[in-house]
Amino acid sequence: MKIDKCRVCNEGLREFMTYGKMPIANGFLKEKVEDEYHFEMSPAFCSSCFSLQLVEQPDAEQMFHDEYAFFSRQSKFMQIHFKGYADWVLENYSQQGDDFIVEIGSNDGIMLENFAKKNIKHLGVDPSANVVEVARSFGVQSQVSFFGYETSKQIVNDYGKASAIISANVMCHLPDLNDIAKGAFNLLNDKGVLIFEDPYLGSMLEKVSYDQIYDEHVYIFSAISVKNIFGNHGFELINLLPQETHGGSMRYVFAKKGARDIQPIVNEIVQNELDNNFDKPSTYEKFKENCELSKTRLLKILTDAKNNGLSVAGYGATSKSTTILNYCGIGPDLIDFISDTTPIKQNTLTPGKHIPVKSYEYFKENIPDVIILFAWNHANEIIEKEKGSINKDVKWITHLPFFEVGI
Repeated sequence: MKIDKCRVCNEGLREFMTYGKMPIANGFLKEKVEDEYHFEMSPAFCSSCFSLQLVEQPDAEQMFHDEYAFFSRQSKFMQIHFKGYADWVLENYSQQGDDFIVEIGSNDGIMLENFAKKNIKHLGVDPSANVVEVARSFGVQSQVSFFGYETSKQIVNDYGKASAIISANVMCHLPDLNDIAKGAFNLLNDKGVLIFEDPYLGSMLEKVSYDQIYDEHVYIFSAISVKNIFGNHGFELINLLPQETHGGSMRYVFAKKGARDIQPIVNEIVQNELDNNFDKPSTYEKFKENCELSKTRLLKILTDAKNNGLSVAGYGATSKSTTILNYCGIGPDLIDFISDTTPIKQNTLTPGKHIPVKSYEYFKENIPDVIILFAWNHANEIIEKEKGSINKDVKWITHLPFFEVGI
């Protein structure tokens, strides 16, 4: 759906760039199709609530469905991270024996499993039946649905009020945040907390990691934007915790107004964002310029490699890679194939540009001269995995102008 006013506050939006026609980020193809779906991917800035959001987003059913191609358990790093997240929630916000944890966008149950193993009452809510089936196989109580006010009423009726609502890399996917906030306020008990972490605007601006923007990421959050958005629904931002995940994320903690103390870090980060003009349109005009420079740089690296007779392959057929490939106009003429460990993606074609996706075993048998690391946000995990097995003469690159990769 395309909008001309802010999804949150209904004020005017300032569209500052376009990435051009973009396919569904996780829409990997079994074969080429002539009528592949595309939409105009343009981010815009709201000068009222300070949110960064997409002007147009495909219908949710096109992105989240029974063949959704992302499973959190594929990453050992994320397994460790989500265990730490779960432990942190219990250490800081447990209601001592009266806990009921609800996760929005629970995927394959990788986080809620940590609560299930401790016999803590929990419920996962996710719209994709295939990942919910996996979650249930790990003993995680889950249901297939989108979260919102109506769903919150059903959960309260079936399970009671929640002590914590949590999510990770999900809230930025949800276009109707007013409905989400209303549902969360209804579901939480008086001392309950709403906790979510998502890619952080500050990290995206600093790294020029424009691949954080794709169809599922209808928002890229800052502290000042979420403070405004959820503050209009009876919530208070009480804590912030910067994260390294996904190339730089932020964990946000909300409670009902007056229910809990506000930690000093909240004012510190909010003030830092204001000092760095996160509330000014000029910041996003500069980001556009940096994106264009990054695009030019990457195309030159790949073109030079091919002109010199070098083989090039991608590492990680990620949602983020769809943005890079289609924004930069990179196809099979510049990248021979992309390796991925996710079985559902193997032997498919990338959305839009139709680059073959191969198995990790194929990659190991066909090590290229140049590897473009699309899964750059997992660089440390990948480097640890590959060091000693890939010739040091192989060149690793990313689309990021300020991010070096080396084995």
